[in-house]
Amino acid sequence: MTVLVMPLLLAACAAPPSPPPEPVAVQPPPPPPPPPPPPVQPVEAEPMAPATQPALIFTQLTQGPVAALLVYADKVRPLGGNELANEIARLGEPGEQPLVQMQLALLLAQTRAPADLARALGLVQRVIANQASEAQALHPLARLLAARYQEQRRVEDERDRQAQQVRDSQRRIDQLSDRIEALRAIERSFSRPNSPPPPVAPAAPKPAP
Repeated sequence: MTVLVMPLLLAACAAPPSPPPEPVAVQPPPPPPPPPPPPVQPVEAEPMAPATQPALIFTQLTQGPVAALLVYADKVRPLGGNELANEIARLGEPGEQPLVQMQLALLLAQTRAPADLARALGLVQRVIANQASEAQALHPLARLLAARYQEQRRVEDERDRQAQQVRDSQRRIDQLSDRIEALRAIERSFSRPNSPPPPVAPAAPKPAP
């Protein structure tokens, strides 16, 4: 009996123990869905002024202020009337910023007003006199614009002078025409034939005494 039990015990000891059961993973509950985003109200975008457009800023940073100013000049060239006045008001007083001074000069030269042209010439002359590095880069273009504005001012002054001469000549012509017409009226009054005196009615006969 003991002999039979011993082999059974040895076989039981030699068999590998059964593995423990694998733990069951517990899935957490799904998170609640996020709330819907609030409705987006459409907002009308304000039009960007030519001086603040990204293309102009990019040109200034990559190609320099002269190229940026040429791009600006091309964009504002078609402006007129209220659009031109609004852009001038947007720039305001340029202070000592050479690029803004040049931009304002370009706008003022387009108004065709003698006072604005004189102010535009003064602005580019201030840029020429400015020895800062940012102004020196604009000196060649500023000198070119100054020469152009001086010639434009000379032509407009000559045009105004000729227009004044035409008005003066027309006024003298009108005065001469009035004098000639007055002389003709006097001449017509002298050339009229003298009318004969009215006939005298015969006197009535006196009654007999």
